[in-house]
Amino acid sequence: MTKFIPVLSVVVLLGISTSTTFPPVAGAQVKGAAETNPPLPPGLDKRFLDPGADPCVDFARYSCGNFPKVYPIPADMSAYGTGAIVFEHTEYATHSLLEKVKAADPSRTTNEQKIGDFYATCMDTSAIQAAGLRPLQPEFDRIADLKNKGQLTGLLAHFQLINAGPFFSYGEQQDFKDARKQIALVDQGGLGLPERDYYLRTGDAAEKTRQQYVQHITNTMKLLGETDAQAESDAQKIMQLETALAKVSMDITSQRDPKNIYHPMTVTALAALAPDIAWPEFFEKTDAPAITDLNVANPDFFKGLHEILRATDLDTIKTYLRWQLLLAIPAYSLPAAFDDERFNFYSHQLRGQPQQRDRWKRCAQATDGALGEALGQIYVKEYFPPESKAKTVQMVKDIEEAMNKEIETLTWMSPATKVKAREKLRLIADKIGYPDRWRDYSGLTIVRGEAIGNAVRAAEFENHRQLAKIGKPVDRGEWGMSPPTVDAYYNASMNDINFPAGILQSPFFSAQNTDAEDYGHVGGIVGHELTHGFDDQGRKFDGSGNLSDWWTEEDGKKFDAMTDCEVKEYGGFTAVDDVKVNGKLTLGENTADNGGLRLALMALQADAKRKGIDLNAKDDTGFTPMQQFFLAHGQNWCGENRPEQIRVQVQTDPHSPREFRINGVVQNMPEFGAAFGCKPGQPMMPVNACHVW
Repeated sequence: MTKFIPVLSVVVLLGISTSTTFPPVAGAQVKGAAETNPPLPPGLDKRFLDPGADPCVDFARYSCGNFPKVYPIPADMSAYGTGAIVFEHTEYATHSLLEKVKAADPSRTTNEQKIGDFYATCMDTSAIQAAGLRPLQPEFDRIADLKNKGQLTGLLAHFQLINAGPFFSYGEQQDFKDARKQIALVDQGGLGLPERDYYLRTGDAAEKTRQQYVQHITNTMKLLGETDAQAESDAQKIMQLETALAKVSMDITSQRDPKNIYHPMTVTALAALAPDIAWPEFFEKTDAPAITDLNVANPDFFKGLHEILRATDLDTIKTYLRWQLLLAIPAYSLPAAFDDERFNFYSHQLRGQPQQRDRWKRCAQATDGALGEALGQIYVKEYFPPESKAKTVQMVKDIEEAMNKEIETLTWMSPATKVKAREKLRLIADKIGYPDRWRDYSGLTIVRGEAIGNAVRAAEFENHRQLAKIGKPVDRGEWGMSPPTVDAYYNASMNDINFPAGILQSPFFSAQNTDAEDYGHVGGIVGHELTHGFDDQGRKFDGSGNLSDWWTEEDGKKFDAMTDCEVKEYGGFTAVDDVKVNGKLTLGENTADNGGLRLALMALQADAKRKGIDLNAKDDTGFTPMQQFFLAHGQNWCGENRPEQIRVQVQTDPHSPREFRINGVVQNMPEFGAAFGCKPGQPMMPVNACHVW
């Protein structure tokens, strides 16, 4: 989707099923399990434990040390973990549903026809190969027909609608200062590498990645029919242009602060920043409602873009546009040579993934991406019983009550701020499993046999749907994830927490789990998303979703001092080689991990008190409920990443690597030390622990 890029400040994901990737590469495949759905792990899987490790020294190793022996990273993945097992299980489920509706049967419902035909077309590699790039020829002709830079506006408007974002990104968002309103947004964009510092970072590893990227562009241009010399020249020109865009872009850490990416202005003011684009014409040609004002997320970028457009010759711009067009087209819909070349750079070289995923898995994922709620509607009917939703709703309420008590007992927060905090908590909307109202796909045409056409039409449909919101009241019932998604999120502008059906299954949530296991698994996940409303960026939005300073000045200073403890703590962790975790980039997620598990523990303790359960008495698992709780938390993040993937994650992802999501949390909780008999001063029970929420 073209919708604005720096969503980290507003929508924060749990990141449990996969690492952040570019382009998206999700899921996993267990070796030898191509024909059967892999079983889900139990709430406490003793196979994953390393009994030779000391939980007080390295709890990640103790709770998960044997996981890579049970589940080595499959050859078609750059990482594999607990969440990936659940993702794969869910992927098999959606695959079985798609197999049932892919046949051209007149008895199919309209939505079944769309998802079935989309999936069947994606699977038809012979037709894709035979079509080649002919479906894209009209787009290439648009580029070739450019006579001067003044004609760029119309082409850029069209390209934004089909998910190509040369030079900048464009979409809609809730107004940060008035969450009732949907407004237009333009922001930095136009890069082919994961984020701007890939173009600017020094060192051998960074230089190697840049060389591989240039070679990838060169190879792609050769596939387009260019001579070796021309392809090499064009690749260098594209790299130079993208590097210029990177130099005027904002870094990924700065984008986390909503104040840095909120600059409302008139269209006239935007035109003064970047006069080379006829902005009124641009907005009109995207069929958006009338736009007079918008958010220009990074004004300095558009000042720089003006200079870049002036300094770049038309032929170079055309070459760059061809490249950006190809990047926008999903690889699964392209001929094999293009598909393989993109995999080789983005997945193999950049992330260390040895081989491509099975075709059916990629097509199931693609169908979910294009028609997520159409697929999700039949998924929920088949796999998400009402009792699962009811039990989750109750757990969410319990954890929200724990947050209410936490706010009340805080010694560092003033009474005035506490009133506002409780008000925000009371206004948080809980979205569980699936939306109350399903999305209407009647305006999307899916044609059997047209892989590229289906991908482009799906992108246009979604972008038109998003842009049509501009100027209209916000639909607070809308979801940002499909029901089968194995993840969760908090949206600051909506002030809602969202838990799709996909994540509400074992080991995270199950009737077979002990209460302690459920609270350690999904309870920590619920607490995580809830805490995002009060992390270093979420706290800047009030209960209505408006960017508002509702804290007293003194409370704000105390909060910043406490979060600085986490910045330093996580910044001291070494992720791979000499690369440290970025404590500032990961601060929000680290705060949510720490606060979320603490809230889940409070809810577990309240639940045990109601039921008369002794949390410190061992049961037939061989562990006390307190130990089960922490082991469940640890096993949320069991897994292994290839070194290349960890490097990408640390440089682009606001989530810390999995071992630090385990150890970084428990070492800040004295209850953990008590549960496992740790002594003060041991690694998992430091004398000076961090505590925010």
